Amino acid sequence: MKKTKEILGGIWKLYAATWFTGLLLILYPIYVVWLKQEKNFNKAMQLLKLHTRLLMVVTGIKLKVKNRHLLDKNATYIYTPNHTSYADILILYHIIPSYFVFLGKIELKKIPLFNIFFKDMNIAVDRKSNASGKAALDRCSEELDKGNSVVLFPEGTIPKSCPKMGSFKNGAFKLAIEKQVPVVPITFLSNYQRLEMRGLFTGKAGPGMAKAIIHEPISTKGLTEADVDSLRDKVYAIIHQELEKHHLV
Repeated sequence: MKKTKEILGGIWKLYAATWFTGLLLILYPIYVVWLKQEKNFNKAMQLLKLHTRLLMVVTGIKLKVKNRHLLDKNATYIYTPNHTSYADILILYHIIPSYFVFLGKIELKKIPLFNIFFKDMNIAVDRKSNASGKAALDRCSEELDKGNSVVLFPEGTIPKSCPKMGSFKNGAFKLAIEKQVPVVPITFLSNYQRLEMRGLFTGKAGPGMAKAIIHEPISTKGLTEADVDSLRDKVYAIIHQELEKHHLV
């Protein structure tokens, strides 16, 4: 039964990838034009929201988000979700109410067509390189100075133990304290079931509900570098407790 589900999941992955690529090819000329100039990045973001919404409809992914009211669309935040799936990125476009930039791994910059989103708008980082990591955080700092929110996955990658979280890195929390920007933890509960990338015909995948919980923004006003670890641990505990509540760890 498990293998049958994985085979069906693999077929669904191919179906979803075909739709994503097809829609991207159709919209690509518009992205090319709008992503040439920073003043048009928000237009590209709105098109991405439409693009990904269509993808969710045709692939049967529904979204349930709790606590949207906690977010001020005019505020600047550092969002720190647990990383459970490539579907996390897709879902974020329908959780965060305003323009944002996210930090992704360097491999995303190597994907044909899709890499257009990482040339100037979003930020790619080589996590094996300290220099790349510093440059990426410097770019995040610049975006925050512009009033743009930033998404950083504190785990840095999708852990093999998912939905159990991996350890959190300090970068997002150090940056939040340096810029005195609130941190918003987000708990993804079921994205790993929608798209678990262990292989084409391995792991969970398929249509269904994507559930996310937005937590109360955490102020960093008055915090110093000495508070980085405690802030990191606080965010980890908030997300972990939510996963425990839903019997996922």
